[in-house]
This record gives sequence, structure tokens and C-alpha cells, in this order.
Amino acid sequence: MQQWFKDAKLGIFIHWGIYSVYGIAESWSFYNGGISYGDYMKQCEGFTAKNYDPKAWAELYKKAGARYAVLTTKHHDGVALWDTKLNDLSVVHKTPAGRDLVKPWVEAVREQGLKVGLYFSHLDWSHPDYASIYREDERENLANLNRNRFTHPEGEEDFEAWERFLKFHRGQLKELMENFHPDLLWFDGDWEKSADEWRMKELREYLHSFNPNVVLNSRMWGYGDYKTPEQGIPIIRPEGPWEFCVTVNDSWGYQPDDKNYKSIRQIIRMFAECIGMGGNMLLDIGPMEDGSIDPEQEKRLLGLGEWIRRHDEAIYDTEAGLSPGHFYGPSTLSKDKKTLYLFCFDRPYDDVPLKGIRNRIKKITALGSGMELGYKKLGGAPWLNIPGILWIDVPEDAIDKDCTVIKIELDGEIDLYRESGQNIESN
Repeated sequence: MQQWFKDAKLGIFIHWGIYSVYGIAESWSFYNGGISYGDYMKQCEGFTAKNYDPKAWAELYKKAGARYAVLTTKHHDGVALWDTKLNDLSVVHKTPAGRDLVKPWVEAVREQGLKVGLYFSHLDWSHPDYASIYREDERENLANLNRNRFTHPEGEEDFEAWERFLKFHRGQLKELMENFHPDLLWFDGDWEKSADEWRMKELREYLHSFNPNVVLNSRMWGYGDYKTPEQGIPIIRPEGPWEFCVTVNDSWGYQPDDKNYKSIRQIIRMFAECIGMGGNMLLDIGPMEDGSIDPEQEKRLLGLGEWIRRHDEAIYDTEAGLSPGHFYGPSTLSKDKKTLYLFCFDRPYDDVPLKGIRNRIKKITALGSGMELGYKKLGGAPWLNIPGILWIDVPEDAIDKDCTVIKIELDGEIDLYRESGQNIESN
């Protein structure tokens, strides 16, 4: 696993495709019967990308505080945003956009010093050879299978067709690897066939033959590098590296009727919870068909970035903070383990408590303003090396409008006390 990914903290996810023309659900709208496949594909006629400015997009990611970005090069509908040579189902050949949209995006992202991530759907509901076999476990109960023509064969299984599709699948990935040299591949759509049918182990090795350092997400039936919880933020910290992908409203792609936007403070809260548990957040926006970004979405990215710039010390070059029970909120710890950062979302009505810190405190400040904060320790049993509770005074003028971050400088590496029943534990 590459260290840059563990240190990145924030990525921006871009869902952009022909589905932005009608402002409907990407691919799923025809799969679930909300619109006919033919009418869905008519959106190709209206996809212009006439105001597409990848440099402005990349500058926005940078201002948001992101360290990487991920673009949907091909969703489940099979429409490629690059000039694939393996079929003509691309924005180059089927839409007024008429050009490769991935290459200038990759160049712009790299100009901003960010890592490049490319989303790619394993499955392809437009390819004639895709719906040719069943997933292995489905064959055990075909009589009760809820068939969908985009996924399941209409007659007998055709294993030769599946081999052709795998060749196509690998061929498009080869194009992405050779043309754009991504730092990360963000896969989706593995669930419709088994790991063996996809030959995922072989695929991992194949991708590493182009770049042994490419980061692969989890949607490879266990052959990826990190977990990708979606829309529901984890309650318990996942093991290993992970990334929480979430939308700014309720939709991945552009849907003008979706006004259910998360506030800047809510986004900051989710972000702090992610980094406090040692993860990244991948925040999704959906541009319009012409390449414009909705002002409401831009506003949220800029608001997040403004807060990050005030508190970047508590975000980058840190690791997961305290386990539950020490502090009622997220926290991060500097990599040398000598500075603790507490994230306070709500206005304190009294002093902010911190439990279980054995260290001597050197200094406590409100990170955004630099204001030094008073504190006192109450209670404890020094003869058993049990610390009292640290009560931190946070006056009104030290409170950040979005999220107050308290910086606690310790006299050495953090020394924690935890009590479990009658047993005293330390770490």
C-alpha cells in the first residue's frame, strides 16, 4: 500500500457522463426500468462538454484541500470518456463533445500536484458479450433468479462470449494504464460475476505489470488494497487502510432536482470523523453536461478547503487519534505522537474534558486562532499512575464557526491510561 494514499486524507470524486444531460441516475435509471435503454442513450446527442475546463476543476480540488481526485472514465452504461480503440461507444464518437475528456483532466490534476485516480466499471451493460454467463452461485437456483437482461443471458450461457468480454475488459484497462498512468484505479461493478469468473487475482497481477505501485480499491473481490465504505460513515474504525466515499447531496451524478445538500459544517464533521479513525474521505460532485460545476457544489468544496487551511496541521501528517472514551469527538495525533488534536463540533457550554492522558501538558491552544487556552486537572490517583480529567477552557472568542480544533502539546510521546473493570491497562 502506497504511503501517499494513507497520508492523503481527502480526495474529490467526479461522476460525469451522459446521464448529466437529463439529470438522471447514472446507468441505474435504465437498468431498473425508470427509462428505456434507447431513451437513456439518446442523451449522447446532448452531451457537449462545451464549457469543460479541467484546469479550473483541478484548481478547485486543490482549493478544497484534496490530495487526489478520481474521475469516472466509464460507468456501467459503457460510455467511455476517453478515445477507446476497442469500440465506438465513447464521447469521442457518440457525442457532440467529440474529444478525449480524460487526457486533459489527468494533465490538469498533475499540474496541481495531485494524484490521479481513474474510476472504471468492471461490468458493461451495453457490451453485447457481457450478459453471457451467470455468476457461479446463481446457477444453483436459476428457477428463482430475478433476471435482468443487462446482466443475465437470455438463453444458454455463452462462455466464448464471456472470454471475448474479458479480452475487451483487459484491453480497455490497458489503454487507461498506458495512456494515462494513473496512481489509483477505483473499480466498481465486481458483484455481478465471481472472483474466479473475473479472474481477479490474474487482473491484479496484470495491472501491476504496467505499474507495480498503482493503488487498487477494494472492489476486486478481496484483491484490492483498501476498503471503500459508501455513503454510510463507519461507526467502528475499519481495519487497515480505508476511504469513505460520499456525495455532497444524495446523487453521484448531476441531478438538478436534488437539493438535499449537506452543509459545509456537516461535510467537515464527516471529514474529521474519517481522519480521526485513520481513513480518507472521497467527496463526490457531479458536473453538468457542459462541464460546468453547480455553484452549490463548488461552494461546499471551497468551504471545506477554507476550514482545512486554518487547521491543516491537525489533518495532514497525522494519524488516527484516540480510541472512544477519552474524548467525545474525533481526534488526530501527530506522527511523532507528541501532539494531540481534538475536533469540537458543538459550542462548549463548559470546559472540554479529556480523559486518560498521563503526560505533562506543555501548552494548549485553539489551532485556528492560535489563542492559548487555560486548563486544569481534577481527580486521579497518582499513587496508581491514574491521571485525573483534563478540563480545557474554550472561551467564546476561541470558537471556530465550523469546527474548533484544540491543539495539545505533550512532554513526550502520548502515554494513555485505560481502565477495564478492575484491571488497569496502559499503552
